[in-house]
Amino acid sequence: MKITVDVDCTPEEARRFMGLPDLAPLHEVYLAKLRTAIDQGITPDMMQSMMQNWAPMGEAGFSMWRQMLDQMGGTSK
Repeated sequence: MKITVDVDCTPEEARRFMGLPDLAPLHEVYLAKLRTAIDQGITPDMMQSMMQNWAPMGEAGFSMWRQMLDQMGGTSK
């Protein structure tokens, strides 16, 4: 026996039904900080920190990104 139930609800209603946290305020704080960083200009230190956090394989991945960016910028070593 197979029973199928279709639920018609918004993503917000589904989130509340599943008991998931509301991350909208956190998202707004993140966007505000991102806007501030963009308005003030992104420094090389900020770029390095972002790449380290995003890069796979830790330092090896960061080195790969650094090489690629250096080659794109014409500053290959």
